[in-house]
Amino acid sequence: MRALRVHENGEPGEVLRLEDVETPAPGPGQVLVRVRAAAVNFPDALLCRGMYQAKPPLPFTPGVELCGEVAELGEGVSGVEPGTRVIGSADLPTGAFADYALMSADTVYPAPASLTDDEAASLFIGYQTGWFALHRRAHLREGETVLVHAAAGGVGSAAVQLAKAAGARVVGVVGGPRKAETATALGADVVVDRRSEDFVAVVKEYTGGRGADVVFDPVGGDAYERSTKCIAFEGRIVVIGFASGSIPTPGLNHALIKNYSILGLHWGLYRQRAPETIPEAHDRLTELADRGLVKPLVSERIGPAELAAGVQRLADGDTVGRLVFTP
Repeated sequence: MRALRVHENGEPGEVLRLEDVETPAPGPGQVLVRVRAAAVNFPDALLCRGMYQAKPPLPFTPGVELCGEVAELGEGVSGVEPGTRVIGSADLPTGAFADYALMSADTVYPAPASLTDDEAASLFIGYQTGWFALHRRAHLREGETVLVHAAAGGVGSAAVQLAKAAGARVVGVVGGPRKAETATALGADVVVDRRSEDFVAVVKEYTGGRGADVVFDPVGGDAYERSTKCIAFEGRIVVIGFASGSIPTPGLNHALIKNYSILGLHWGLYRQRAPETIPEAHDRLTELADRGLVKPLVSERIGPAELAAGVQRLADGDTVGRLVFTP
């Protein structure tokens, strides 16, 4: 089979190589799937760079999120049949940037019939992250205002749709006119181009001075620091990640004075600490997809020859919506 593999850590455009390798065999508790589509995520770029929390042995194939067709079951696997269309996470080092990938049987979920392969491949990590951030951590309520940073990106685009589906008002922050168009298409009520506008002033004006009830922040750095200037009384800032490369140091005295909460979200920990919550969220997301309330915005489909450059563009912040690999 064909696979994009990393033999040494570095920039994705330089280290991802298309190779012919043997098709892996599923071990106990694993499922072999034929990859139908794989969404490109920021962790894929971090994996290439050797900067992700998981460090698979070299050489490895990235690709953490996919839609596939079950091809073979490992020992002890039941409850899923060959030929079933599924979504979920791939088991590294045999990731989804290949013709076939391995998945742990307990991370395999039915693909929503209402979504195409490209869309279904994009529903798992980003939308699960958005669901847990908004509903489990921030306890979002109808009518509240949500400030979403990187609103045209992978997790940001999911957060925009999920917040709107919950009856919230959404202010999306993006970088550039093309991304502003994407955030608008996703349903954001107000879109702020951070390159030419001050989102703090926009949020205050939009809310009549109250501020944002919830801040969804996968960026960190200055985005976090400035969000504290427009957070509402008893607001909640959910820290998702640090795509800016800068990890802020919160002023806890400021949180005390303004009565707001700083919440962390590491979605992967739920798979270890509360695994029953993942299928529950999947059921809710499938229901929303079937009702047409969420739909991953796939902006570009790329093949094996273009994948390395595509992952590099995502790492450089030069993509909008979801970038999806199709073998």
